[in-house]
Amino acid sequence: MNDRSAARQPEAVLPPSVPGRRPARFGGVEKHGTEYIPEEERHSSPRNLSTILFGGSLTFGLIIIGWFPISFGLSWWQAASAVVVGSAFGAALLAPTGLLGPRTGTNNPVSSGAFFGVGGRLIGSVLEATASVTFAALSIWTGGDALAGALTRFFGLGNTEPIRLMAYGVLAIVVTTISVFGHFSMVFCQKVMIPTAGTCLIVGLFVYGGDFDLGYPGTGIYELGSAPAAWLLSALLCASTVASYGPYTGDWTRHISPREHGDRSLLRAIFIGGLFGLGGPFMWGVFSSVALFSAQAPEAGTSYVMALTNATPIWFVPALIYIGLASGTAQAVINTYGTGLDTSAIIPRLNRVQATLLACVFATALVYVGHFYAVLADGVVVFLALLACTSTPWIIILTIGHFRRRGYYNTDDLQVFNRRQKGGIYWFTGGLNYVALTVWLLSVAAGLLFANNQWFSAPGSRLLGGMDAGFLVAGGVAAVLYPLALRIFPEPADVLGPGVLTNAERSD
Repeated sequence: MNDRSAARQPEAVLPPSVPGRRPARFGGVEKHGTEYIPEEERHSSPRNLSTILFGGSLTFGLIIIGWFPISFGLSWWQAASAVVVGSAFGAALLAPTGLLGPRTGTNNPVSSGAFFGVGGRLIGSVLEATASVTFAALSIWTGGDALAGALTRFFGLGNTEPIRLMAYGVLAIVVTTISVFGHFSMVFCQKVMIPTAGTCLIVGLFVYGGDFDLGYPGTGIYELGSAPAAWLLSALLCASTVASYGPYTGDWTRHISPREHGDRSLLRAIFIGGLFGLGGPFMWGVFSSVALFSAQAPEAGTSYVMALTNATPIWFVPALIYIGLASGTAQAVINTYGTGLDTSAIIPRLNRVQATLLACVFATALVYVGHFYAVLADGVVVFLALLACTSTPWIIILTIGHFRRRGYYNTDDLQVFNRRQKGGIYWFTGGLNYVALTVWLLSVAAGLLFANNQWFSAPGSRLLGGMDAGFLVAGGVAAVLYPLALRIFPEPADVLGPGVLTNAERSD
């Protein structure tokens, strides 16, 4: 190794601590936005990462993912294997995204400025903000619908419209309150969900177990025309859902000190949370769907939640209400908290609390508009599918860049945009790194050529029999192009971590 490469590297300049600031705890309002969090004010741990992924996933918004493999015609064993493989693959993509936050002291979109430029990091902010507000709206939607369906069954009500509208409002108020309080209140909320909603789901195994058939053969009418295609579609759905949490992980890991917790513990916690925390609810969805189809296939057009409540003993209905409302709230909090951070990153004049309030108002408005205009709800589903094409290559670029630079970041220069300044080692060309930006754009374009949704069916998708493989293709193209682009267009020496040789030094 060339000694001058290490000697040349500037030490990361850490922004000064704010004197007298105490770390936020449950019940206190978190003051930190996307600015650098000093290490002495970081009091989270890898255990909290698993807690968030486990607790926030025990809700119908994610359980319903397990409904799709069965509705695609798969058998129990085919669907279960698709969930395991897809969740494991998604968790492998997700785990490295949590390594940036402890090193940069900020969230992943701001951290992405190290690779896309301090102006280009707005790509990540927009991706996370739009994804978060959409997922928050879906969580409130499913929570309200679960409540309406359960009360219809419980009290024999005919008109559930007022109940839905009221439930949306109640959920929005609770979600906004917890999101404003911040990280530690969010973690506390998830810790409550694990024993409570988790117990409800465990009891549900016995409630629906009587109709469950381990040898359930599937309907035989496969999505995309064959069992292998339906299996792969199901696995990709699970993988993309788990990987979609990639932009959020920095929201949580920025509260973790790298001196107290190593990379391995972070990787392990996030991988386990992705595989079991999200994969577990997917599997519960498969289990309950098999029970529903084994007893009597739901009528065409019946939603999973309504089919479940119709088949539920009256005494278990309150548990479904709790899963829909309380757990839906826990999931929505993850999303609105992230949206608030990214809104404050996009509009630096807003602090985290102000940005979170704005994000929650927008998410609530989206819920009510989507309720009255079904075309918007359909558009949300398409948007989430397209979002996977755009966020996956972004995640791949961040992951490759992080390991290539050996986790080195100049945390002060990452904050240039937030301070409304120019310059620093991540300024590149006018605040943009055109190498990473071009790779991302090409990867997204390649992914869209293999996308299939209600709006359009791309040529590549038709070649695959109608399968939506957009996110997989986009990620694969980024994984190939980005290392190649870095060899052709070497990065400036001052952005590389100590001990990393430039291409010219390797040839010496």
